[in-house]
Amino acid sequence: MRIGELQVAIRVEAEIGEGPVFDSRTGQMCWVDLANGYHFQSDLARGVERRWSLGTVLGAAAPRANQPGFAVAVAEGFGLVVDGVLDVVDPVLPASNTRMNDAKCDPLGRMWAGSTTLDFVPGRGALHRWDGVSPSTLMYENLTLPNGLGWNAEANTMYLADSKAGTVMNANFDLEHGEIGEFRPLATIDSGVPDGLAVDMDGCLWVAAWGGSAIHRFDHAGRLMLTIDMPVSQPSSCAFAPDGTLYVTSARAGLDAATLRAEPLAGSVFRIATGTRGVPVAAFGA
Repeated sequence: MRIGELQVAIRVEAEIGEGPVFDSRTGQMCWVDLANGYHFQSDLARGVERRWSLGTVLGAAAPRANQPGFAVAVAEGFGLVVDGVLDVVDPVLPASNTRMNDAKCDPLGRMWAGSTTLDFVPGRGALHRWDGVSPSTLMYENLTLPNGLGWNAEANTMYLADSKAGTVMNANFDLEHGEIGEFRPLATIDSGVPDGLAVDMDGCLWVAAWGGSAIHRFDHAGRLMLTIDMPVSQPSSCAFAPDGTLYVTSARAGLDAATLRAEPLAGSVFRIATGTRGVPVAAFGA
């Protein structure tokens, strides 16, 4: 595999950049600043960027397939955003000490999101599925900080990272019914914790190592195939553009002044040519 030169795609100071996804309606990359509740739409070809503030923690946003706007996972649960205006449709997390984290749509357009407590109590995190109506469905419990999600090209395996447990897991997936089996440990990393991830058409996972200054590529059996060193200590998530370029978000949150001076690009978005293609990520179907 021929890996290109790592480049800065968007120089920005995001507190916690997360959730990159490409919008097939516009060709733009959409992503979020989780801590500040910002939703970005970035026209990478023209260098134009639009930003909306939703006024709440924003874990991820997914373009809608048949309607304007986006489906979102926010502190309160699930909602819809049109022209920057948030409507919390499914307030499944009413407690002030919980929030949604990362989210992604499965190949049939259902949104899956992980919830967590603000102090990351072990076993209090969960995985939810939202089909566009309230209430959403609680799908898996006894997690801590559920993070990067994805599916293989055949859509018979789901991947999930539990960052505080330091593990990337997989489970059997029933696409027709939107059901999952038991999650099994697949891979761990030696430095940092697994955060967001993307899946390629070769059946491999690209995992952002928060605190580890790297992106790791694992094969379907969990074997480490490749490591890309990053100029920031907190790469947070990644997504494939249609041409196979991998885009990587990062974060500044929690870094002291000395570290920020040493990492002037912390919070920026990076890109790198990979020589492969990503499994397409579906839009929200409802």
